[in-house]
Amino acid sequence: MREHQFSVTLKEQWGEGIVSYEAGSELDVEVRLESVHEGILASGTVDAEYKGVCGRCLKDIAEPVEVEFQELFAYPGDEETDFEVQDDHVDLETLVREAAVLSLPFQPVCQPDCPGLDPITGERLTESTGAEPDAPIDPRWSALQQITDQGSAAHSRGPENTEES
Repeated sequence: MREHQFSVTLKEQWGEGIVSYEAGSELDVEVRLESVHEGILASGTVDAEYKGVCGRCLKDIAEPVEVEFQELFAYPGDEETDFEVQDDHVDLETLVREAAVLSLPFQPVCQPDCPGLDPITGERLTESTGAEPDAPIDPRWSALQQITDQGSAAHSRGPENTEES
């Protein structure tokens, strides 16, 4: 068994979504290589940081991520496997890339309760004030709005005194 720790600087971007690991960013890799009967078992973790934009409000985000991986690199033989030992070496690049890219969030957000963008103005919504904005009134129902406006005006004046004193 052997354990290794190293850092890798990415030469190209990993990931194609709205978040990815940028070219030039560093990945910290810890790997444990164990000899087993079928080949070499590689297991470990990758620490990295993805960058991109929030899927709701389009704000720039950068979040750390820790990815675990484990794969058997089989000795060359009759059976075909995804990963093989080549000249007593294992190539971890494909394994680490697949694990890291698959750990990227599909719909990343800057915060769990991100309100997103206003559908009318396109501006970022700020913290909720608790009051719901008035929905636009359908023009077919606008005549009813006049009735409710008259009712609220009469209610605010109070009851009229009809008795003569």
